[in-house]
Amino acid sequence: MSDLAGWLTGVLGQVPRDLGEYERALTHGSHAIATYERLEFLGDRVLGLVMAEWLFELYPTEPEGQLSKRLNALVTGAVCADVARGLAVRDHLRLGKQARDDGASDSDNVLGDVMEALIGAFYREAGLDAARDLVRRLWGDRPRRDARAPQHPKSALQEWAAANQRRPPEYTVADRSGPHHAPRFTVTVSVGRADEASAEGANKHEAETAAAAALLARLTVSKGMKT
Repeated sequence: MSDLAGWLTGVLGQVPRDLGEYERALTHGSHAIATYERLEFLGDRVLGLVMAEWLFELYPTEPEGQLSKRLNALVTGAVCADVARGLAVRDHLRLGKQARDDGASDSDNVLGDVMEALIGAFYREAGLDAARDLVRRLWGDRPRRDARAPQHPKSALQEWAAANQRRPPEYTVADRSGPHHAPRFTVTVSVGRADEASAEGANKHEAETAAAAALLARLTVSKGMKT
């Protein structure tokens, strides 16, 4: 058994039948034309369905809005990347030299997408029941960690602005740097001329979320905002 097959067997809990499909799930565009992108598209939907079903079972009395908050927090690129790091996915990535030199093997964007691609490849090979078992095993206790559904920073900031008669938060991309496969975005958010904060992220959404969290923290201290 090859090193890749052995690693996948440990991750998946069974010997992979089509190693080529998993090789593609691990392949970045800097390495070959056939990349993980299509499998990532599929895996993203499988992960969303499995997680939604799981949360529906775990929290039978919560309304849709609370379940959506939990779902959104559990399927982010950062969480998928964290799962991937725990599985040592980075050791098996197929990257071009420039991408490796630029740090793509530790990029949340790349690792998160590859994690979803692996889920997509496993779903195609083993079906939904097996994919469900895989996701639940890999995500472990993450869905149970928060007794209350987490409030997304952007939603919390918008609610604060409305409650304090401020204009809705405005997000502006202040800078974009880094290579295509591992970009860094700097976003500034404001709720008026005096109150603003900036933060970085691997994509616009991540940077906006971090900026909203930073501004919320500042408002909490300076204006005694209730949490």
